[in-house]
Amino acid sequence: MAEHSEASFLAPILIFCLSAVVAVPLFKRLGLGAVIGYLVAGLAIGPAGLRLFTDANMVRTVAEIGVVMLLFVIGLELKPSKLLAMRRDIFGLGAAQFLVSGAVIAAAAIPLGVPLNGAILLGVSLALSATAIALQILDERGTLQTPHGQRTFAVLLFQDMSVVPILALVPLLAPGSANAGGTDLTGGLLATAQALGSIAAIVLAGRYLLNPFFRVLAWTEAREVMTAAALLVVLGAALIMEHAGMSMALGAFLAGLLLAESNFRHQLEADIEPFRGLLLGLFFMSVGMGMDARLILSNALLLALAAAGLIALKIGVAYALERWMGSPRRDALRSAALLAPAGEFSFVLVPMAGALAILSPAQAGLASAVAALTMVLGPVVAKGVEIALERRDASRPAPEFDLDSFDGAHGAALVIGFGRFGQLATQVLLADGVDVTVIDKDVDRIKAAGRFGFKVYYGDGCRLDVLRASGAGTARVIAVCVDDRHAALAIVELVRLNFPLAQVHARAYDRIHAVDLIKAGVDYQVRETLVSALEFGRETLVALGADEQRAEEVRQAVRDRDEQRLALQQAEGKLRPADYTKIAPRFTPEPLTAPKAKSKALSAETQDVIDSRDGAARSNADAPGGAS
Repeated sequence: MAEHSEASFLAPILIFCLSAVVAVPLFKRLGLGAVIGYLVAGLAIGPAGLRLFTDANMVRTVAEIGVVMLLFVIGLELKPSKLLAMRRDIFGLGAAQFLVSGAVIAAAAIPLGVPLNGAILLGVSLALSATAIALQILDERGTLQTPHGQRTFAVLLFQDMSVVPILALVPLLAPGSANAGGTDLTGGLLATAQALGSIAAIVLAGRYLLNPFFRVLAWTEAREVMTAAALLVVLGAALIMEHAGMSMALGAFLAGLLLAESNFRHQLEADIEPFRGLLLGLFFMSVGMGMDARLILSNALLLALAAAGLIALKIGVAYALERWMGSPRRDALRSAALLAPAGEFSFVLVPMAGALAILSPAQAGLASAVAALTMVLGPVVAKGVEIALERRDASRPAPEFDLDSFDGAHGAALVIGFGRFGQLATQVLLADGVDVTVIDKDVDRIKAAGRFGFKVYYGDGCRLDVLRASGAGTARVIAVCVDDRHAALAIVELVRLNFPLAQVHARAYDRIHAVDLIKAGVDYQVRETLVSALEFGRETLVALGADEQRAEEVRQAVRDRDEQRLALQQAEGKLRPADYTKIAPRFTPEPLTAPKAKSKALSAETQDVIDSRDGAARSNADAPGGAS
């Protein structure tokens, strides 16, 4: 019995994984994106296809957690100050797009025989846009932080916030609700009060509890506990909002927003990312599974025209409003295309309308089918718009650029490690106004960073997901300042492989480590004691009576000889790849300037050490690949 239960549990997971790994790469190869791949995969394995799954709603309930996590990650990428700066787009453009689109859709539904209250609900439901689809496309293109990406997000955020009052007001549209209007109104007010109380609870918890909570967990250095804590915060905030009758995604967004200023922001984003991607893909597959093929085929022409008309209408309204608010034509068109598909909440509102007799069962079924079709066609339209704009750009003569100029660049430095070396290095960058992101996995260092006037984020630089989350993909320089030579070399190799456009600067522990870093492809390396030791020697010469200029010349000459020898040793292969368990036999320190006299021992024991050292040095120099 246990074996059967285990097999029945594993089979659905295997089916989802298999359909995803087949469909998504295929559709990405065709240039249609991952979203279309997931939708088609869901259609193929759902009730309308191979019937491997017959209950799409059950799958969608679990899969909606992917949308929740998506909004949490987006919240992490915003700061309250940035959200405040976006208020014009959120409450201006977002409200205008929702109200105008809803009114036009409702006006178009009335001539089709839909009653007024049903037309209003259809307008509200179909005016909402698909948050998951739009943000997934923006994420794939890497354009979320662009002006059109930010405006698209502002509209989507307003829509997600609007779900709360919409759900409270839907019962007022039901036939016969006028007689009980007072009760419904009271219930709506109570629901609104409960929603506001839930928001206040999440805000207070995020403001005063989350940072100390994660700080305590970070001290344990148990990475899996940090991952569990991240999931606890996301799902806990979502559950609170759900019990308040609000959008789970909005609760997760608030939690992410409250952690946007946290030192643990990048680590949390990296921990959530794998779950977000998988569950979001599952959500799109559940949408595909929920499409009623028989209903679509029996009303194919009507549904195709309705879906195409809805997409065209929403693009036209969004484009006109964005142009009215000052967006360039290209940005307005890109944003409008992303807002065209109907939203995820249409699958909540339309069935609710059917249950309350606001819409007839046939009308509710057709409306749900139209919403699903727009989710399939919307990404195709967005891709077509992008291709058309790219071809238009390609037909224009390419502007001339000065390859030696960085004018207009917005790159930043990513510094990994905030120990004694990293702290001094970042001070130079900050003094010149460079936008610096620093990550470290030592909690005490992160707390100490507050005295420096900037943030250090909690994160392990040896993890690719953490590097991506902390901005390595857009950084012009990645500075590896960790005090662990193994970790430093691993980070350099990881960065070189995944972020080839960034310059890599690294702190070397010693000469052997420096050569290994050079072989790994760093653009610049410096031994942690080199400059300080040479400066120390220069000042000692001055104290012994040497002229300042002479002492500086000697210091620079020794630096030059050291660089020449390092280059020679690296070119001749006399320093082999790092094996730090065998440092002593591999390399014997040698003077950069030949001594004027032979070493003299002050005791017999010291003379024995000198004799054995000289013998080993001669053998090492005679051997192939010995240090020089």
